[in-house]
Amino acid sequence: MWTSLVFFALATAVRVNSGSSGLPVDKVYGVNLGSWLVLEPWMLPNEWVSMGGDTCFETGSCADCAASEFDLVKKIGQTKADQVFQNHWETWFTQSDVNNIANAGLNTVRIPMGYWIIEDLVNRTTEFYPRGGIKQLKRGLQQLKNARINVLLDFHAMPGVSSSLQMFAGHCTSDVEFYTPPNYFRALQWAAVTTFISHVDPAFSTVFGIEAVNEPLMDSTQTPGYGDYLTDFTLVVRAMEFVLGITCPNVEYASLLKVSTPANSRRSNATASSGSSLSLSSLASNVGGRAGQILLSVIPIIADVSIELGVPNPLASALFGGLLGGVNRQCLHTTFMDVLWQNVQGFNPANAVQGPAMFDDHLYYNFGGVADPNPTAYMTSICNLPRVQNDTSLGNIPMVFGEWSIATNFNATDQFLTQWADAQKLMYSQSSGWIFWSFKIENGNSDQREWDYFTALEAGHFTKNPAVLNDPHVCDSFRT
Repeated sequence: MWTSLVFFALATAVRVNSGSSGLPVDKVYGVNLGSWLVLEPWMLPNEWVSMGGDTCFETGSCADCAASEFDLVKKIGQTKADQVFQNHWETWFTQSDVNNIANAGLNTVRIPMGYWIIEDLVNRTTEFYPRGGIKQLKRGLQQLKNARINVLLDFHAMPGVSSSLQMFAGHCTSDVEFYTPPNYFRALQWAAVTTFISHVDPAFSTVFGIEAVNEPLMDSTQTPGYGDYLTDFTLVVRAMEFVLGITCPNVEYASLLKVSTPANSRRSNATASSGSSLSLSSLASNVGGRAGQILLSVIPIIADVSIELGVPNPLASALFGGLLGGVNRQCLHTTFMDVLWQNVQGFNPANAVQGPAMFDDHLYYNFGGVADPNPTAYMTSICNLPRVQNDTSLGNIPMVFGEWSIATNFNATDQFLTQWADAQKLMYSQSSGWIFWSFKIENGNSDQREWDYFTALEAGHFTKNPAVLNDPHVCDSFRT
């Protein structure tokens, strides 16, 4: 059945060109939904312990206890884990949070996700993650859609783990195995399925982009195959959209996807064949190479996910979405960490771009290595930041600062935090915008004043209009 539906799409789709490759807003102002679908215990330690987890902050390593989703599920068992995570998902991000985001004038959220949200990609004998997250994702996306808030889906936690000893990787371990062919393959399957559901489920219709990987290792010599993965990521996203009848301006599909027959000719030939479906071998030959291989492999996964999301005829929904509830018919922005993220410069993700794209930079001063730990050094550094110009010169545009905070590695006064927030907003707005980490931190947490957007907003560090500064001249005396 699913094979026939896929080829029905190829045979009957009316090609719909997406609009401009520009972002959906003139300037991105947003927050990350941190610790919702990829939980980081440092952000909500009390809830984490109540869920059955451990805190091992005193040892300095999250690998020393159950301080990641993987280790918690392994510790308490799948059934109990599914229950406690369901409660977390329902209570950590709610309609009240959506209202706060909208009332603050923010227009975008970035949603960190793990590969395990597509449950068929998990090896349950060796990998331990909660189940049921995709329904919560749909619930949240519908609420955000109702508030007209744009969404970037961020592939935050990769199969095999992409960053060492990080809670955000989903499994806190030094055994980094993402940069291998089998895990790249699973990541590309995730990309294909996520692209599919972003175009077939009306709840996903404000999703404008999918990010290929969050914060890979900074040393490119330790990430073999990373450039090929980014290139293949683009191919898979565009191939899935092509199958769904969505094409982007200025993309040469015949060469990009090794398409052997022009779309109009293929549609006419299929119609002339008295309604018979094309075969699986035809898909492999019409969308060739790596992308075709990935598309073939995800057909049963798409079937499972569509049933779970309650999309009765997802391909019909995609092809005739205007009649069936308004699905997204615009090409997604493939999103990449910018080339300067890796300290040893490697592959330039600008070379992977086909169609709409966006680049992401993250900057945290509190972890050290950016400026000396004092107010003058911080302000001098940020007010002379060359990152936007550097990224522009390397073709990494449009670019947003997709993670940042007002945290410091010294004892900052409230007055300085207001100045610090202004200066970062001023400089990051030279790009296409910014997305703060995070929308919330657990109440009573010592990190709340510097990492919780709405706590900082209430304190006056942020303005009620995100486009406005408390002091538009905040950097004047620090320019060099």
